[in-house]
Amino acid sequence: MQGSSVALAPASTPILKRRFCLILSSSSLEPADLAFSRGVSCLQTSRFGSFTPLSARISSSLKCLNQRYHNLKARAGTASVPDSVDETPEPSAAIQTLQLGGMFGLWYLLNIYFNIFNKQVLKVFPYPTTVTAFQFGCGTVMIILMWTLNLYARPKLTRSQFAVILPLAVAHTLGNLLTNISLVTVNVSFTHTIKAMEPFFTVLFAALFLGEKPTIWLASSLVPIVGGVALASLTEATFNWTGFCSAMASNVTNQSRNVFSKKFMVRKE
Repeated sequence: MQGSSVALAPASTPILKRRFCLILSSSSLEPADLAFSRGVSCLQTSRFGSFTPLSARISSSLKCLNQRYHNLKARAGTASVPDSVDETPEPSAAIQTLQLGGMFGLWYLLNIYFNIFNKQVLKVFPYPTTVTAFQFGCGTVMIILMWTLNLYARPKLTRSQFAVILPLAVAHTLGNLLTNISLVTVNVSFTHTIKAMEPFFTVLFAALFLGEKPTIWLASSLVPIVGGVALASLTEATFNWTGFCSAMASNVTNQSRNVFSKKFMVRKE
């Protein structure tokens, strides 16, 4: 009986070896783990051959399974976990469009009231420089209050940024001052008819300082604007050169400010 058992052991061991390899290869392994388990388990069992005891081959296979477990655990620990996503809902595109349209409408409405009331003030107080100083002073106080009450974040300006912003601020101030000078001498409608020439100066300065060449369609669209301003100037009853030149100079300063703002905004600073 002992002899028969000893003789049967070597014959049964290849069957166990093939079963171990089959179990390892058919389990749900990653490609890398599958290659590892096949290579290590099968090669180690084949190295021992049929003369290796069964317990040694089982121990070798268990070591392979243990190594596979540690590999999967390490891979799960090093897996990248996505950051927490802000679940705050953003307004839809339609709401943002309505908000933007409302801001444009409010700006136009306030601009109309500003021009009419500004003309009424300049009729009884014809000092455009003083009126302009009060207007910018009021704006300065409002901005300081917004910064103080943290209603709007206070910008941190460097010296290089301040050196760029200062000429733009001077041009903006001159543009408003020249507009008020024109309002003193001519009708408010004629002043803003002349200021309708702003797109012409924008295209002109963009071509001169930014190198943006207008298309033929853009240039042709400016022809009715220039012609309309010329026709209005010839037929205006309150026309005078002071009001006309100051309004035209306001166009030059305001649009030069816009063009140079565009030129400076493309800088990294």
